[in-house]
Amino acid sequence: MDKKLMDILACPVTKGSLIYDEQKQELISTSARLAYPIRDDIPVMLEEEARHINDEEYKRYKKRNNV
Repeated sequence: MDKKLMDILACPVTKGSLIYDEQKQELISTSARLAYPIRDDIPVMLEEEARHINDEEYKRYKKRNNV
């Protein structure tokens, strides 16, 4: 994911920062507990396209990024 793009992207629900999960090709909003998919190198920043992250994922992302 392009660093410049990551600097300007925000969660459309909370306006908070996002975490890039390269393995899953998702942008994670811990504040909204949502994972936005990246399809064909394009982030799909629609709430209805996002999946909810479970408690285990939430804790892992928070710990990994000291959020």
